[in-house]
Amino acid sequence: MGTSKRPINALLGWVRRQPPKVKACLSVFAGIAALVFIRYVVHDHDNLYVAAEAVHALGLLVLIYKLTKERTCAGISLKSQYLTALFLAVRLYCSFIMEYDIHTILDTATLATTLWVIYMIRFKLKSSYMADKDNFATYYVIAPCALLALAVHPSTTHNLINRISWAFCVYLETVSVLPQLRMMQNTKIIEPFTAHYVFALGVARFLNCAHWVLKVVDTRGRLLTALGYGLWPPMILLAEIVQTFILADFCYYYVKSVFGGQLVLRLPPGVV
Repeated sequence: MGTSKRPINALLGWVRRQPPKVKACLSVFAGIAALVFIRYVVHDHDNLYVAAEAVHALGLLVLIYKLTKERTCAGISLKSQYLTALFLAVRLYCSFIMEYDIHTILDTATLATTLWVIYMIRFKLKSSYMADKDNFATYYVIAPCALLALAVHPSTTHNLINRISWAFCVYLETVSVLPQLRMMQNTKIIEPFTAHYVFALGVARFLNCAHWVLKVVDTRGRLLTALGYGLWPPMILLAEIVQTFILADFCYYYVKSVFGGQLVLRLPPGVV
């Protein structure tokens, strides 16, 4: 087992020593290679969205285990959970008004779980909550998302308020993990369950991004025109890509830690 890990560790070590621009290029190349691989391995690309939901659910199960069995919320950002609950609530409103489907049910279950996590952190496990480390100012993301939604939103025939709300939840979902990343940056040492949860978020967002990109490719761009005109269609695609790259650095160090046999993830300065 140790021998099989050596080439991987050597590759990860080589990547770590590269300058930021080279790392960015390598990340883009790796993402494109993964998309090409998925395109030819997964025949129905709608299954990628289902897979993303499943991975997200798995991450939530890890979080539930941490809160119920470990009886601690150390390392979990309450502010990220607030932002998650907010964009899910807005998305559910839009879903009920605009396009009720199976995803509405999935979002309802996710929102209920997120609210339970918030309740546990605020009331049951408050003594272990690291409030001093959870110091990201959420208005830095809520206000810009609201302003961007006012400027760039769907051009469908739905009510204007509903279209702006839809855009707002798309933009807010993109940056909802930032308080969690800031908290991990502040603590530097991340225990396994929190690391597993955030890694699951990263994988889920990559699969969701792959779903959108490949659907655009499959429809030869017609999907974008079906979503409306102007800046909104490319903004959806950009939001999915940004979500993936926000967590890319963390996922790299998570994989490196796992292959290195480390149970506790230690982040170097300036990572997330």
